[in-house]
Amino acid sequence: MLPITHEEMSRFNISLEQGVDLVMLAIANSNGGELYVPKLPSYNIMTLAKAIAPNVKTEIVGVRPGEKIHEDMITPSDALNTLEFEKYFIIYPNNEGWSKMAEGYLSSGKAKKVNYDFGYNSGKNDHWLNEEDIRTLIREHIDPDFKP
Repeated sequence: MLPITHEEMSRFNISLEQGVDLVMLAIANSNGGELYVPKLPSYNIMTLAKAIAPNVKTEIVGVRPGEKIHEDMITPSDALNTLEFEKYFIIYPNNEGWSKMAEGYLSSGKAKKVNYDFGYNSGKNDHWLNEEDIRTLIREHIDPDFKP
């Protein structure tokens, strides 16, 4: 039996290499105080369970204290200070110096401003991993001989 806290639960997926690449991007480009948020695929916990153990029964056990159904990487309250780039977002500090830098990104066409009510949430993501995508990632990053 595989315990599942909530069948709608979702998470973002990031590989170690993607995490390192994001850190290197931030080190090379940071102006100070901003947060870099990568654009990542999401997966549903039930899809993950089927990908790794398709013949194992699941049991819904309930959400644990403090656990979230979906991950929030950017909340609507962050949206006023968030710029969207091709592969990531930047949440910048609310100060005059950064406002001028943000305007530079916008006027150069490198970034666009997100809507005032924007949120980046694993449950409302546009990019989802399916069972085979998850199996491929396991083979690439964990166990090349993985067979469910």
